[in-house]
Amino acid sequence: MGNIWLALRSLLWTLLLPGVMAGFIPWRYLGVGSFPIQWRDPRQLAALAVIAVGVTLLAVCIWEFARSGRGTLSPVDPPKHLVVRGLYRYVRNPMYLAVTLIVLGQALLLASLNLLLYWAFFFGIVNLFVIGYEEPTLREQFGAEYEEYTRRVGRWIPSFRR
Repeated sequence: MGNIWLALRSLLWTLLLPGVMAGFIPWRYLGVGSFPIQWRDPRQLAALAVIAVGVTLLAVCIWEFARSGRGTLSPVDPPKHLVVRGLYRYVRNPMYLAVTLIVLGQALLLASLNLLLYWAFFFGIVNLFVIGYEEPTLREQFGAEYEEYTRRVGRWIPSFRR
């Protein structure tokens, strides 16, 4: 029953957080919902590929939070254990980067300056949140384990060295 409850919480927070930021807002207010896709346009196909990669990476991160961390992507229901496996071996914030790919893919799909500005606003707010709340909270919760992790793994730029 615990795994089902964790899965339901993960689904709820996925819909409420990245679902709203990368789904509902661009769909409802920034033109994604009414945009006709031209399946023969290479730019649009590339944009759809970027979006698909972002969605896939986001799903992998959410799964890893539940599997390894026993928590969700929400700050009010976070993992109980520091997640340093999977994509988190290469970059500390792959989930935010996945949402970034989704929104940037949408901006490319629509060739939309408004979506690009929305992404810049989103990324700025996320950066402030990560530096001002998330990292201090993780330092307090996980101590030396988190400090070591921050020495080995970058905040935004993936590193693929062992």
